[in-house]
Amino acid sequence: MRKIIISIVVIVGALALIGFVLTKNKAENKAKTDIVAEKNAAVSVKVSPVKTEEVSLDFVANGNFEPIQELTFSAEKSGKVISVLVKEGDYVRVGQALLTVRGDVINVSAQQAQATYQNAKSDYSRYENAFKTGGVTKQQLDQAKLALTNAESSLKQANINVGDTRVKAPINGFINKKYIEPGSILSATPATELFDIVNVSKLKLTVTVNENQVASLKLGNPVNVTASVYPDKTFSGKITFIASKADETLSFPVEIEIANNSNNDLKAGMYGTANFASNRQKQNLMVVPRNAFVGSVSSNEIFVAEKGIAKLRKVTAGRILGDQVEIINGLSDGESVIVTGQINLQDGNTIEIIK
Repeated sequence: MRKIIISIVVIVGALALIGFVLTKNKAENKAKTDIVAEKNAAVSVKVSPVKTEEVSLDFVANGNFEPIQELTFSAEKSGKVISVLVKEGDYVRVGQALLTVRGDVINVSAQQAQATYQNAKSDYSRYENAFKTGGVTKQQLDQAKLALTNAESSLKQANINVGDTRVKAPINGFINKKYIEPGSILSATPATELFDIVNVSKLKLTVTVNENQVASLKLGNPVNVTASVYPDKTFSGKITFIASKADETLSFPVEIEIANNSNNDLKAGMYGTANFASNRQKQNLMVVPRNAFVGSVSSNEIFVAEKGIAKLRKVTAGRILGDQVEIINGLSDGESVIVTGQINLQDGNTIEIIK
């Protein structure tokens, strides 16, 4: 009996010891799990210090070059194309013949108009002499004069029609596209397209700037322009238009006119960069990286790192200066703003700063 009691006591003790060990291990595992969970809950971010530094107020803006003149030239009258005198890529000047249209019927009409005019001119001369001697009345003389006037008008129109058989360039420029060939039938309604003519002796570069930048610009200001395909070449331009109203993105369109070089290196459609020089070359400004803003600069919201916690801060942004943005209010020198990882953040999240 005594042995049985001892055995029971030993078994109970062993079970108690096992239970104690299991409970202790569970507590330790929970503590470790909590530490890991706490560590895993932290969002990894990178930060950058807020600082006041000397910043250049020069800025750049990008756009695409457009021709100073561009025209899709169409037929004014009907007819059959006899010959095309230019090809795509040719440079043409105002008044240069581009094609000829069949003109035999028109020429016959012009000859008839010339004959009618000469006849009316002779009749009027005879009536004028006869009127002096009383051979015709004043009414007959007036009728002869009216016939001469009508014949002269018909002759002028006929000569215009003869001139229209040679279609001429209305502007200077390059033939960018040709729509007709010899034998093509032209129509005036609807008008048959003949050529696309593009004048690139000068080009326009339209860019957009923000309200702080537009305040420093004036019509006629010189602007240096570069093209992406010619990084080592600089072209001279001047501001010819500044919008009086912002667009839907709160940006102001600015148009710059650029004189092409003698080789016409600049082509319409190329990507260009306008380099705006500020009158105030440099200034001490508080700045942060542009990518510190949540969403876009216009949101005026930035996450600040404070003792391992992300705090959403409302700021007042100023000028955009390349990759940096001026801060007018809301931050202090030395604070750390979060520049990556904001997409995973909410106000008050725990953060882990990575280098």
